[in-house]
Amino acid sequence: MRIVSLVDNISERSDIGSEHGLSFYIETTNHKILFDLGASALFSKNAEILGIDLELVDTVIISHGHYDHGGGLKHFMTINQKAKIYIKKEAFLDYYSIKEDGFEYIGLDKSSSNNPRIIFADNDFKIDSELQLFSGVKTLEERYSLNQQLKEKRKGEYLEDNFLHEQNLVIEENNTNVLIAGCAHNGIVNIIHSFITKTGSAPDYVFGGFHLASSDGVKHESEEVINLLAKTLNTWDTKYFTCHCTGVKPYRMLKQILNEKINYFSAGKEINT
Repeated sequence: MRIVSLVDNISERSDIGSEHGLSFYIETTNHKILFDLGASALFSKNAEILGIDLELVDTVIISHGHYDHGGGLKHFMTINQKAKIYIKKEAFLDYYSIKEDGFEYIGLDKSSSNNPRIIFADNDFKIDSELQLFSGVKTLEERYSLNQQLKEKRKGEYLEDNFLHEQNLVIEENNTNVLIAGCAHNGIVNIIHSFITKTGSAPDYVFGGFHLASSDGVKHESEEVINLLAKTLNTWDTKYFTCHCTGVKPYRMLKQILNEKINYFSAGKEINT
C-alpha cells in the first residue's frame, strides 16, 4: 500500500505547497483513493509535481464537513469524471468556528451536494473487501477542549458540533490494517477503540490529524492531556503518522514518549506499508 501526503499545514520541500488542510493519495491493490481534498486546488498541483495522475482516482473519501478537508471537491470534479465520492449526509450542514469577531463559516460548498457521484455513507459502510468506513464513534474519553470552538448552526442557533458528520476509513490489504482519520474530532483514542471493537485488534498503522492544536497553531491542548494521550497510544503496537491539526508542538510532545512509533507526515512525504 502506498500513501502520499498531498496536502498538509507543513511542507519540507520547496517545490510542494502547504496550506491549512489535509489530503492523502492512497494506492491499494484494487484502488486509487483520495482521502480528503484539502482547502483548495493545491492537492491537484502537488499531485502533478509528484507524478500522480488524479484522473485515475476511482474513490474519494471526505472525512467530515469542514472546508480544510473538502474545499477541493468542486475542483476535483472538473479533473476526474469517474470517481465515487463517499461522505456523510450531515457533512453538508452549516458548520462554524468561533473567532474574535464572531462566527466564521467553515463548512463545505453545498453546490456539490447533489452531484450523482456522491454516495452518502451510513455509520458502518462497506465499500468492498479492502475498504470500509465507520462513524458513530462512542465517547469513552471526552473530546479535546479545542472542539468547543466548533459549532453547528441549527434553526438559527450556534450549537455544539456533535461530529456526526465525521467518518473514518479502514483499509485491509495483505493482512495489514490501516486506519485513516481526518481530524479525529471524536477523539483518536475513541476512534481506535471503535476500530478494535469492529476488527478485533488494534490497527497496524494510523494516519491523520489528532486535533490537538488550533488552526493557527497558537493554542494547543495542555501538556498533561498530550502526555496522557501519548501513554495511551503507546499501549498499542501501532505506528502513527500524524499531521495537520495535531500541531507541531503537540507532535514534539508525543514524540518524546512514543519515539519511533510516531512520525510527522508533511506534504510530499510517502509511506509504503
